[in-house]
Amino acid sequence: MLEKTAKKTDIRSLDLQQLQQQLTAMKQPAFRSKQIYQWLWEKSATSFDEMSNLSKDLRKSLDENFAINAVQVNNSQFSNDHTIKNTFRLADGNIVEGVLIPLEDRMTACVSSQVGCSLTCKFCATGYMDRKRNLNADEIYDQVVLIDKQAKQNYNNPLTNIVYMGMGEPLLNYANVMKSIERITAPDGLNMSYKRITVSTAGIAKMIKKLGDDGAKFNLALSLHAADDKKRNEIMPINEANTLKALADALKYYFAKTKNPVTYEYIVFNHFNDEISDAMDLAKFCKHIPCKVNLIEYNPISFADFTNAEGDKIDAFSNYLKSQGINTNIRRSRGKDIDAACGQLAVKEKAKA
Repeated sequence: MLEKTAKKTDIRSLDLQQLQQQLTAMKQPAFRSKQIYQWLWEKSATSFDEMSNLSKDLRKSLDENFAINAVQVNNSQFSNDHTIKNTFRLADGNIVEGVLIPLEDRMTACVSSQVGCSLTCKFCATGYMDRKRNLNADEIYDQVVLIDKQAKQNYNNPLTNIVYMGMGEPLLNYANVMKSIERITAPDGLNMSYKRITVSTAGIAKMIKKLGDDGAKFNLALSLHAADDKKRNEIMPINEANTLKALADALKYYFAKTKNPVTYEYIVFNHFNDEISDAMDLAKFCKHIPCKVNLIEYNPISFADFTNAEGDKIDAFSNYLKSQGINTNIRRSRGKDIDAACGQLAVKEKAKA
């Protein structure tokens, strides 16, 4: 079923064949569909007037029948560490957030996949919002295009990496996330490498298996945060239906199908999961498939009482994992002063009615 906005078809909801069928019905030659598709995905056109190699009559006809539901930057905040947090306004008035994280060796876009989130993770600001809807593939794609422009304008470098770690659970918006990645990586899209894209999940076992069946080429990260079911249930209710055993089985299946190692994201909370016994549990979980671990600083939010573990605890935790032969990195927070860091995204602006 085609998506409609104000009785106009969202033109980017059509694949090339569907677009060609629509244009044939409008008595246009087949090659026009490729031209329009190029404008939409390679050149990221946000209006039909930009399509300069089409006649004015055709552009007018397209505008009468179709919509380009372009995402717009509503507001941008600049952190002391040069991170940029954006609120993006969608065509229906809803708002999501996305972040540009500039480092010396890379430019990373953190993009959202849902308006809000349904998973209620206790440490994450987005988890305290209602999930209003999934984002369409073109809305995810637009975030990448807009953040890429910011990277070039502010730091004179294009995007190098994309992480699906913003608002929402990507694997609960599977079809649109997969289509957005297809358009981002396609030669007739943004032509970025799969190796530069990471999709982060809170752990939906059956969808991890589906990634394996679909031969996913991008990187997969699992927000683990505890390798003990009791503790993980406490902070991530999703674990009750997706236990550590279920996740381990799904990850083994995924690895058997794709041969892709997985990254485990692990926030180290003070007096909760920061002991060597917790590191031992994590090391055991890491034995299931090839992986690496990112230990993440906790970024406080007003909704929760968690605090970051002490530096010496994090170092000891890291050193234990490394002693077990596990590739381990400590990730420092970026954009904390503007609530742009991991787990802090929560739209404060109201959507337009």
